[in-house]
Amino acid sequence: MSGVIDAIQQFGFPIVAMVGLGYFVYFVWIQITKVINPTVKEMHMTLIKLIDQIRMLDNDMIRLQQKVNTVLQMKENDKKRNNGRQINK
Repeated sequence: MSGVIDAIQQFGFPIVAMVGLGYFVYFVWIQITKVINPTVKEMHMTLIKLIDQIRMLDNDMIRLQQKVNTVLQMKENDKKRNNGRQINK
């Protein structure tokens, strides 16, 4: 602590404060480049994979809905044919 007080007495508070601020900016910059950026890149790749999976699931749901609609239409057509046959008899 006495080193800081001696530095303030020798250089003045504004200079010592600017050096402290410079160190803080340097520390934040290092943390961002070495810790946060790799994590963000990894999360970006994970997000891309999840988006691809969601698109595949959406396509599968569309195909399944088309199949269900086709089956329901076929059942409706069969009912109409059977009702037509019963009326004609």
